[in-house]
Amino acid sequence: MADITWRVYPSDAAKELHIVYGDTFDTDYLKLSALGQVMIAGHSSAYDIPILQTYSDKDDRLHLVGQSGDFSIVMDWQRQTGRCAYVDVHVELVYRGDGPVDLGLRFPFELVGRGRPRFMIPGAFYKENRFAHNARKYPRYDWDGGNADDLVSDSWSFRADRAALPAVFAWNEGMSAAICVEEISEAGMNGVGFQGTSDGTLIWADFPYREEPVVFDGEPLAQPVDIQTVAISPGQKLVVNFRIYAGSADLHAYDPFVRTMYDIHRQSHHLNPWMDIQQAAELTAHGLFTWHFHPEYDILMETAAFDRELNNNVKGLGDRLHMHVAWVSGAPYAYALLTYGRRHHRPEYVDAAIRVLDKIASGIAPCGIFWAAWTAERGWGCGWNPNSEWLQARTISEATLFMTRAIEFERQFGMEHETWENAALSNLRFAQRVQRADGNFGSYYHCERGTVEEWDGAGGMLWIAALLEGAEVFNRRDFAVSAERAGAYYERFVLDEFIYGAPEDVHLTPTSEDAYNAVVAYVMLYEHDSSLRWLTLATKSADWMMTFRWTYNLAFPAHTLLKQYDFRSRGADQASPSNQHLHNYGLFCLPEMLRLWQYTDDDYYLMRTRDLLSCFLQFIAREDGDFNAYKGMVTERYYNTNCFQPKGMLVTLSHAWCVGVTLYACQEAAPFGPHLALRD
Repeated sequence: MADITWRVYPSDAAKELHIVYGDTFDTDYLKLSALGQVMIAGHSSAYDIPILQTYSDKDDRLHLVGQSGDFSIVMDWQRQTGRCAYVDVHVELVYRGDGPVDLGLRFPFELVGRGRPRFMIPGAFYKENRFAHNARKYPRYDWDGGNADDLVSDSWSFRADRAALPAVFAWNEGMSAAICVEEISEAGMNGVGFQGTSDGTLIWADFPYREEPVVFDGEPLAQPVDIQTVAISPGQKLVVNFRIYAGSADLHAYDPFVRTMYDIHRQSHHLNPWMDIQQAAELTAHGLFTWHFHPEYDILMETAAFDRELNNNVKGLGDRLHMHVAWVSGAPYAYALLTYGRRHHRPEYVDAAIRVLDKIASGIAPCGIFWAAWTAERGWGCGWNPNSEWLQARTISEATLFMTRAIEFERQFGMEHETWENAALSNLRFAQRVQRADGNFGSYYHCERGTVEEWDGAGGMLWIAALLEGAEVFNRRDFAVSAERAGAYYERFVLDEFIYGAPEDVHLTPTSEDAYNAVVAYVMLYEHDSSLRWLTLATKSADWMMTFRWTYNLAFPAHTLLKQYDFRSRGADQASPSNQHLHNYGLFCLPEMLRLWQYTDDDYYLMRTRDLLSCFLQFIAREDGDFNAYKGMVTERYYNTNCFQPKGMLVTLSHAWCVGVTLYACQEAAPFGPHLALRD
């Protein structure tokens, strides 16, 4: 493990500090030119606090002292070692003016070196974050600037609670660096930010946060800046802390620091599951059958309203009479209900699940694959895609995967379902037929012609898992060959640490769901042929997934539902930089993550998967009226920041996928029970 080192240089009237990873002082380094910037409310410019004095003590702690006008700063640096080397920075600001002021404090560092920068804020910002041609509008980084009103800028600042780990990472061609804050300090809620232009690359920590140049609240329209300040009186001291990390230029260099911060946070941010996995499975099976299965249409309704009286008053609009064949409803959750029903001798659950799978198997589009969705208004259709005649690869491949798993499961009970087999084979053959020579399955298909309409993205990655499952169930070696070729193609997304294109509704966007699909695909490839190449890609996918997973418990506003119920966010995942809310979809790859832990003997994967499961053993309605829901209901969204709804709220709808994926994960976790310590 290379160490973080620093040197102090004289610079005109003051000093500057250079921080490096290894020994690259001459080419690539992180530069601190001032102890901080004081930004006073009502003043147009910031006050830089120069570094006037530096000295080290016997414990190798570096002390930096500076003053400008009425402000003085003492900054202490202490090297630390966890899974990587990093620096604890302790700052004391003293104000000696004549009257109280409202101010903000920023600590900017310049990443000096070759090449254009790349940035990451875990869960909130990846690379440029959004392609210029993306159909969805949310914050985008552009070296050349751009129009902030279009959510495009060369500089962004965000509040800490948008991030799964409140840190900003930056890379150039020679090294990487990061600044990490806690969510809350004496100044209030903290923030992080970055800038990358021809003038240089900066990363910073803000106390309190500043959201600039505009605010993203979930809608495609930019909102005004949100600049917070803290009131300080003469003689008052303001104490804040942050951490500094430096690493290699490897795009995976974030991982040791994320792991280190997780180790730190889990010591004080504890879990709080409401129940064990057996009770959760019983409740969610009840909820999926009672509130989401619609016997008239043989569907799993995508949503069911918490408030049943309101649902009646609005003519049932809370209960969405729609069913996607996978993703937000459909085959994965029918499979979970089927397996639970068989194992627990609940024939009504088995019958409902079979009817749903029969319905899905009957919905084959002219091109030979599943229709994406069924609605009471229009019957079968294409779902929520950029084009009304397109079908999306991820939705279809996920439906095929779980239809195939259902076939295999039913055979254990002597049950054959010819329509399921015909449907699954039709989909698998289609995937083979459209696959390019390089392994790409494409992301969107024309529903009638079957042509690939968009090749970009990793939306087709889950065909790997479906084909491998099909190879076993249907004894088709050629399916496995297609999966292997696809594994080689989609490797580029994993190595670029930028996997995008999984969900229908966020076109070509990096999401946590892309990470889940990659984990499932590469774990199954490793199980198929034991190639270490696939195992390496599975671990890299899992590590990237963990950048979406909360390491800490959010501080929710006092009177909100999530605060009153003491919801612990450690283990929850951010949906995506576009959809900034917490969700439980990571349970989809829980069995693959637990097997990955076994293959690697890396307890980090066990602990963080345990955190996820423990987190979402909260807010499963234990009885009618629990958090205003009905028994067995599970919400989709827990609001962690200023996006869509106020922080601390949750969506008052039960979602089929949220109920179903919990039921699925609890059953899959059962064999690992002795290893899953769900409480700290």
